[in-house]
Formats: sequence, structure tokens, C-alpha cells
Amino acid sequence: MKPVKIGLCGLGTVGGGTFNVLRENAAEIAARAQAPLEVSLVGARRDNPLCDLSTTRVSRDIFDVARDEDVDIVVELIGGTTVARELVETAIRNGKHIVTANKALIAEHGNDIFALAAEHGVAVRYEAAVAGGIPIIKALREGLAGNRIEWLAGIINGTGNFILSEMRDHGREFSDVLAEAQALGYAEADPTFDVEGIDAAHKLVILASLAFGIPLQFESVYTEGITRLTPQDMDYAEELGYRVKHLGVAKQSAAGVELRVHPTLIPKERLLANVNGVKNAVLVEGSAVGPTLYYGAGAGAAPTASAVVADLVDLARDISAEQENRVPSLSVADDALRDLPIVPMADVVTPWYLRIEAEDKPGVLSKVATILSDLGISIEAIIQKAPPPGATRVPVIVLTSHAAQGKVDEAVTRMEALDSISNSISRIRVEELDG
Repeated sequence: MKPVKIGLCGLGTVGGGTFNVLRENAAEIAARAQAPLEVSLVGARRDNPLCDLSTTRVSRDIFDVARDEDVDIVVELIGGTTVARELVETAIRNGKHIVTANKALIAEHGNDIFALAAEHGVAVRYEAAVAGGIPIIKALREGLAGNRIEWLAGIINGTGNFILSEMRDHGREFSDVLAEAQALGYAEADPTFDVEGIDAAHKLVILASLAFGIPLQFESVYTEGITRLTPQDMDYAEELGYRVKHLGVAKQSAAGVELRVHPTLIPKERLLANVNGVKNAVLVEGSAVGPTLYYGAGAGAAPTASAVVADLVDLARDISAEQENRVPSLSVADDALRDLPIVPMADVVTPWYLRIEAEDKPGVLSKVATILSDLGISIEAIIQKAPPPGATRVPVIVLTSHAAQGKVDEAVTRMEALDSISNSISRIRVEELDG
């Protein structure tokens, strides 16, 4: 078979991993792709000492790769959204198929990129953009094609999951674990994207578009981070039978689509509640299949390279096919995408966990109960802890029935206005997540 020529842009962790996987597993990959996959040209500002480039053409200008006549597929692994977008669009205009691991690029500019690819008769694949080596994109796009996806929920940022796991298991403070995550290379020097949920939001919007057949709309994702969580929250959640996870959740209902990233209490017997460390997992509820869980390494050179190479194999099989015979970028044809409304967060209903620091005196709990009752929020469970030595306030933990976020936020505002209650009430959603 005629070799499929690969142009590899970026030779960092993922790029180097991809180069080496293609070399080391060349025979198996060729058998599955029905053609040899050859790295024809590498575009990178510097070499990777883990990669033997002695027989490979190298350019320091990545745009040479996008224009090279010998390249069939351009692999974008440089990250970012500015230069990466220009590179991908240049490659598409030159008739190249695209494989990328860039979740921000797809989440923020995917609609335009997919439209341009359709115009030029090429395909864009992005399995590695979500959950590293877990084939969740292919599962949603193809494996679950016979289902109406009801909802999905995922631990899709390994850094945040590592931090919460350490806080729960060892009673450590957020700042302490974050420093260790940075030292271990799990978190960047600026960890904002990880700990504030932006990275997870990029991934969630991609999953939701595939699951529900809607355009990508990153700006519509509600995002809440983990910086305000404490070891005490972990302990109280355990006492109530839950664990705290930072989830991306997408749900479809008659009201529209919910797109949200936030800390969540999950019953501790659930599968997702037992995903720890830097691992990722996505739970998907399908109308026919029921709940299915996809678990594995969400980052790293080899796992992410595994997903990149899987896309290359798919494209090698499809490279001679007409555009209309390929699997669409967002699982359905562009003209079949649905314009579903996004449910306002104030209207999203779940049970809630509230941690309140209240003065240790009679009548305070009755004021809390009255505020919740006035807003139609029922109390399912309540725990009042003994005050720490010398403290004048005691922790009060409240688990509510289902309530809309708007009502809960109003209740928190009213409570924090009371002199007898601290103005730093913690409120966390609760999700049952059967499966």
C-alpha cells in the first residue's frame, strides 16, 4: 500500500510520544491502517532528545509542514489557540487532513475549523483533546451512535482530581497539595486552567456537542473551581456517605442542555467516586445501553500519543473516501446540528451540601431552617459539630432536598447577612449519578 505521509508539528511531550509510538509500533499500525504511516516532516523549534530524527526531515518553521506537498495529514501538537488555529487553517486550505490534541482550539474555534474542513473536503480528528488515552470521542461519535445520550459526567482534569484525592486521603490543605502537584509536573506554574475548571470546561463542551448533536459553545459553560474546598469538606462529605469530585456535567432535558463544571458530592459507592489520583473517567448514560464508564490515563506522553495515533489510523483508512462517507466531526452532519437552549444555572436543580460557620448559641439553627423553608428548600440531613477549642463558631452541615441554584444562592445570601453566621458559606452540588 502507498504510505500515508504525516507532518508532525510540535515535538514536546505529546509530539515526542507520538513520533516514538509511530516508530516503535509501525508494523501493528500499518496492519490496522492498511497502509504504512510515515512521518515525512517534523516542524519544531527544537529537537527532542528522546526522538531519533536522523532519517526524518525537520523544519524550524511549522508552516512548512502545512504547505508541504508530500504531507497527507498534519498533526498539530503545539498547543494554544492563535498560532495553532492559523497553522490548522493553512493546512486545511492546502488540502491536508488534521489530527490535533488541542482541546482549547476545538472548544473555542471548532465550529469554524470544521466548516473550513468541509469546504476543502478534508477531515479533522481530535480524540486526544479529551481525557488523554481514553477513547471517549470515538465512543460517543460511533460506539454509542444507536443511543439518545441522556447525560454524561466526567472527571476530566487529572490535576484537580489529584488535589482532591490528596485532600481527602491525607487531610491536606489545598495550597499544600497544589504545590506538590506543581513539583510533580501535574500542574503548571500558573494552575488557573486546572483548578478553576477552564481545562475541564474545554473538554466538556466537546463531549456535549458530540453527545447531543449541538454546535460547540464554550462561552455557555458554567465553571466553578476547587480553590475554596477544605479538608473539612472532604471529611463531612464522607460522614454523609459522599465524596467530593470536580466534575464536568452535561444533561439534556425538555428545558434544554445543562453545561456545567463544579465541585460535586457523589455517593461514595458510585464508580466515579472511586476514581483517584490523576486518572480520568467519563460516565455516559445512553437510552439503550444504560450507564457506561470510560476510565484511564487522562494525560502523559504515551496515553495521549495512543489517541493521536488512533486518529491517524482512522484517517489512513478513510483518506480515499469521499467527504460525505466519512464520520462527521461532531457525530452528525452540519445541517443536522440542533440549536438547543442552554439551561440557565439559576434554574438547574440538584440536592445541595451547605457548610455553615455559626455562633454556638440557641436559635441560630432555627434561623437557618426558616430561611431555607421560606425559599421552599427542605432539609434532608443536618450535622452540628463541636466547636474547635477556643472557637466561638461551630460548623453546621446541611444536606438539602432538590433545589434550584437560584434559590440556594438566595438562601446563602440571606444567611450570610445574619450576624450569627460567617459570610463564607460553602455550597456544593450533590449528584446521585446512577452507575
